[in-house]
Amino acid sequence: MSSFESTVPGELGDPAVRGAEVPEPGAVTIVVPTFNESANIRELLHQITESVPARLPCEVVFVDDSTDDTPEVISEAARDCPFPVTVLHREVPEGGLGGAVVEGLKAASSQWIVVMDGDCQHPPSLIPELVASGERANAGLVVASRYIKGGSREGLAGGYRIAVSRGATWLTKTLFPRKLRGISDPMSGFFAIRRSAVTAEVLQPLGYKILLELAVRSRPRQVTEVPFVFQDRFAGESKSSAQEGFRFLRHLVGLRTASPVARMVVFGLIGATGFVPNLLGLYALTAAGLHYVPAEILANQLGVAWNFLLIEHLLFRERRRHRSRWDRTGRFALLANADLVLRIPLIAFFVHQFGMGALSATALALVTTFVLRFAGTEALVYLPRRSSESRRGSRTARSAA
Repeated sequence: MSSFESTVPGELGDPAVRGAEVPEPGAVTIVVPTFNESANIRELLHQITESVPARLPCEVVFVDDSTDDTPEVISEAARDCPFPVTVLHREVPEGGLGGAVVEGLKAASSQWIVVMDGDCQHPPSLIPELVASGERANAGLVVASRYIKGGSREGLAGGYRIAVSRGATWLTKTLFPRKLRGISDPMSGFFAIRRSAVTAEVLQPLGYKILLELAVRSRPRQVTEVPFVFQDRFAGESKSSAQEGFRFLRHLVGLRTASPVARMVVFGLIGATGFVPNLLGLYALTAAGLHYVPAEILANQLGVAWNFLLIEHLLFRERRRHRSRWDRTGRFALLANADLVLRIPLIAFFVHQFGMGALSATALALVTTFVLRFAGTEALVYLPRRSSESRRGSRTARSAA
């Protein structure tokens, strides 16, 4: 469970924040996710103070996952700000920086929410233009883009980061051509969104690409873009890493497999990769002198374990919380081995009842058991268990009927 600490100008719990809960028309909440950005906080708040005009009422909400003194620095720097500043410090950083943004969306009190990084690479001077563009176009989402005329990615350090950014942009637009239509920079972390255009509860972020999550799961009907020049970091080092890259790829798989048909396709592809450890295990065990029948049974468990690991981390990541690991493991292994036991009598049934050849009967049995295994895995391993309260409620409803 996350714990939250609120810091505003002056004392904790200052009524300045409570007064901003009913903002004036056109007010904006600036949401800044932070992780060890203490060296950038004062400069960022100074730039916001200088850039956001007094006619645009604003509040700043920092959602902080830091292990350094960033919350304390925000508290001190907030005393000199002419607008309310809040910091929500999370002890458990669920969802990474994307999860922090979702917490900020829930805490925002204004009709417009601007999301930006805490390292000063996103220029606060663009905040009024983001909101104004959204009002002019009657848009629900305004993206600050590096890839339209007038924009630039010059703040990306080195050819490697530029190549990774372009590659990730191409990959996401290829995977989601309809959802990302009209968004040239889905990797941008700088955007404005109407509070009424987003349902934070449907978001399942993983890592720092929250705009992609928003566009795919909760895209507003009307989207517009504003060019911006990506700045150099004011201080500190980039948080991009190989681990974040893997989290991004996992996130892409999760977004792409949101539909049942897509999940079934990926389930089949994962199952196909399981033949590799299966065959390698069978070769090693038979070479060691083990009879091929027990060798096949043992080797099949290697394929089952391989498939389970990939399905856990790529296909049903967000559903793992519904059951314990050992419960999921046992159920998955039971279903996977039942497939092997069921296939042989099913082949015999097709041959004797329908006069099919052995090859066509085997192919049909493989398809049949695959569909059953997918349905069983989703329903028996990863769907939420019905609570005792819901079961009692069902019995009560039936009794009343």
